[in-house]
Amino acid sequence: MLRLAELKASYGAAPVLQGVGLSVEKGETVPLLGPNRAGKSTLMAAITGTLQSRSGAIELDGRNLIKYRSHAIVKQGISLVPEGRLVFPPFNVEDNLRLGAIRLAGSLNERYDYVYGLFPRLAERRRQAAGTLSGGEQQMLAIGRALMSAPRLLLPDEPFLGLAPLVVEDIRAALGKLRSAGLTMLMVEQKLDIALAFAQRAYVMIKGRIVLEES
Repeated sequence: MLRLAELKASYGAAPVLQGVGLSVEKGETVPLLGPNRAGKSTLMAAITGTLQSRSGAIELDGRNLIKYRSHAIVKQGISLVPEGRLVFPPFNVEDNLRLGAIRLAGSLNERYDYVYGLFPRLAERRRQAAGTLSGGEQQMLAIGRALMSAPRLLLPDEPFLGLAPLVVEDIRAALGKLRSAGLTMLMVEQKLDIALAFAQRAYVMIKGRIVLEES
């Protein structure tokens, strides 16, 4: 489904990605491992078009998205769960979710039902301001918002970062349900034990390069 070839990206004059190549097949969950500042989040930004200084190939089902803007990439079926959650604190849960459905072609109510079925706690707090949620609930909201566009490819960036163990289990169970339902995922993660629980294959990135593919 996803193929990257010779993908390069930079912030200004500072190169970050040094010709990355990887692939994710339909229905796979593939973790991307590596230390801090390896370029993992930059890779996610390059794929989703939020970083425009990039070159190479980003192919989704054979279509090269390298010149697409971020809104057009979402429309093609790619959705990012950003590192740090980045929910909109003054807006309530339902309004945050609605923002994720801007490019939705189908029924908004069906997507609400889908997300609330995955995260019942969000249904209980649908009128609550996002800024008053716990860290774990905000992570659920960030994942739910990404799912509102009915993506074919989900990109969770450090979805377990800073969460309490019980919340980690809730998020892991939800992602496991998505995987079982056939959703394709490329997931940035630093914790090897969590990543391997999801992995069909894994990539390791160091200093902007893929240094290992392990299956």
